[in-house]
Amino acid sequence: MLVLSRKETERIKLGDSIVVTVVRVAGDKVRLGIEAPPDMLVLRDELEPHKKTETVG
Repeated sequence: MLVLSRKETERIKLGDSIVVTVVRVAGDKVRLGIEAPPDMLVLRDELEPHKKTETVG
């Protein structure tokens, strides 16, 4: 996992067609803006059914 620090209005580009902008930081909440192609599905993690992952070891 890549972890980045960004301030309000700063952006992160993912590939050629996705831009994530930090819109607002207030207390323990961060508001993000996501620009993506209209045919790309963007879901919050809690709305996606979690797949079981097995730990090998």
